[in-house]
Amino acid sequence: MNKHANHAINFDEIIDRRHTHSSKWDTMESVYGVSPDDGISMWVADTDFRAPKCVNDAVQAMVDHGIYGYFGDETAYNASIAWWMSARHGWQIEPEWIFTTHGLCNGTALCVETFTQPGDGVILFTPVYHSFAKIIRASGRDLVECPLELDQGRYVMDLEAAEASLKGHEKMVVFCSPHNPGGRVWDVSEIKALADFCARNDLLLVSDEIHHDLVYPGQKHTIAALAVPEHLDRLVMMSAPTKTFNIAGCHNGNVIIPNEGLRRKFAHTIAALNLSPNSFGQHMTTAAYSPDGAIWVDALMVYLEENQRIFDGAMNALPGVRSMPLEATYLSWVDFSGTGMSATEFTRRVEHDAKIAVNYGETFGSGGQSYLRFNIGLPKSRIIEACTRLTDAFGDLQ
Repeated sequence: MNKHANHAINFDEIIDRRHTHSSKWDTMESVYGVSPDDGISMWVADTDFRAPKCVNDAVQAMVDHGIYGYFGDETAYNASIAWWMSARHGWQIEPEWIFTTHGLCNGTALCVETFTQPGDGVILFTPVYHSFAKIIRASGRDLVECPLELDQGRYVMDLEAAEASLKGHEKMVVFCSPHNPGGRVWDVSEIKALADFCARNDLLLVSDEIHHDLVYPGQKHTIAALAVPEHLDRLVMMSAPTKTFNIAGCHNGNVIIPNEGLRRKFAHTIAALNLSPNSFGQHMTTAAYSPDGAIWVDALMVYLEENQRIFDGAMNALPGVRSMPLEATYLSWVDFSGTGMSATEFTRRVEHDAKIAVNYGETFGSGGQSYLRFNIGLPKSRIIEACTRLTDAFGDLQ
């Protein structure tokens, strides 16, 4: 391991992403009416940090070679994924368990296509990542929302209520672990209870763990496969390097399936659609899942912890506003219900007065209507500026 690999890390650097085809910056005006020239983009879930040097070096090596042919021999690629899962999460996996997809939205869609039929119910514990619902509806499946409950400011699953609401056509649960947008790190007992719920009701559990590396110091994420080894016959795991290393544009994700029967079905879908991975994503993933990548992520989480402290302090100082404590992710979930304002009014203040683009809570499903989601994966100076703007925008509440 290169002990000096983290010396060049500079999360404070302001990198101008305008006019680079950045979804987060170059579409914010058309979507939210917030100009990138004087606004702050805090919506799309990628960060404004440069990727690790080891990743950029791998891309540069491809450029220097100058030939961009099909990717072959996945030995090193699969080994890097297995090493990362073992070293960082204590999970031993086999190369044949790994299917590479074009990100985990694609992975989710492939699971829905493989393991359910049109008209089947797919369960989400809401509010939750908005793309899940879009995929389920677009595929002709029935979206089944089971609202999360608040317990001392943290989300918990009410599995008794969920079970009582089932109609019998449900076939799958798509589970977000750690949770987006609430930032929960589910504990082992919660994952076990969910897996038992799935077993009782003959449901496949698809565990999307894309944020599992973005866990704050003092928190412990448990891979679902380790929490419920007795339920691997109905478990599909999903992971990706994209959120971890800020390389979402490479659209590289992994659907990891320990059970042979489930693997066979999933492989059939992959073959029928003639899907193959992007070579850039595979080179970047191989480089990222390394000791140098681990050093970078550890430094990132220390930096984000300070961003969280600053942002939460400012939000919680506003009367009637409450930021949910983050245990993982760089996505802050802020509740404005205590202000007594309508969603239209508090959103107007954020967008028009503070000139900040954020995600609307209602898009995350039931329970999200009084919230906005803020991306705090920004240089600290921008977090401080955002806090100043928001404090001014809600200054009449002081």
